[in-house]
Amino acid sequence: MKVRITKGRLKKLSSRRWVERQLNDPFVAAAKKQGYRSRAAFKLIEIDDKFGLIKKARTVLDLGAAPGGWSQVAAERACGGTYGRKLVASDLLDIAPINGIEFVKGDFNDEEVVKRILDALGDKPDLILSDMSPNTVGHAKTDHIRIISLVKSAADFASNNLALGGSFVVKVFQGGGEQRLLSDLKTSFGKVAHFKPKSSRKESSELYLIATGFKK
Repeated sequence: MKVRITKGRLKKLSSRRWVERQLNDPFVAAAKKQGYRSRAAFKLIEIDDKFGLIKKARTVLDLGAAPGGWSQVAAERACGGTYGRKLVASDLLDIAPINGIEFVKGDFNDEEVVKRILDALGDKPDLILSDMSPNTVGHAKTDHIRIISLVKSAADFASNNLALGGSFVVKVFQGGGEQRLLSDLKTSFGKVAHFKPKSSRKESSELYLIATGFKK
């Protein structure tokens, strides 16, 4: 039976709708049951089931990792993969420790933070994961600019720091400049695909670009 929140409990309509989505979302319930920190963990599971990226990588970086759902999946799926692997997560916010993951706090646009990330990895990453979304303010044009800026920053980081032959997974939003990014990535990677996991909400415009075979 679908749960509904009455106006008396939460006066703001957007808040009521968010709570209702959470209470009625099977992936939220599944994440809680399986010990994942967010429903987003299932998105990476679907991506990796289709493209098989994690076990192939010796060094993995999760950009914008908080609260840590993707890092949990990466740590789980790294078991039995390439020997001597290293997994690093980075975010502006602290995250609770995850077994097998080294955490670097800071802004990945900061040169000093980049150095700390690469030092923690011991080498350039073979796989960079980005499920980041900016904080929104409810103003369409402002939110659009923030989305474009964050995705571009992640792509620039990948182009400057990814190991040759490596892979890059990034969340974009349809109508948010994803075609330009797709075109740019095709010049630097051997193959670029887009993918929308079943665990993404139907009403969401998000999709993921999966770029493999980094060339330059």
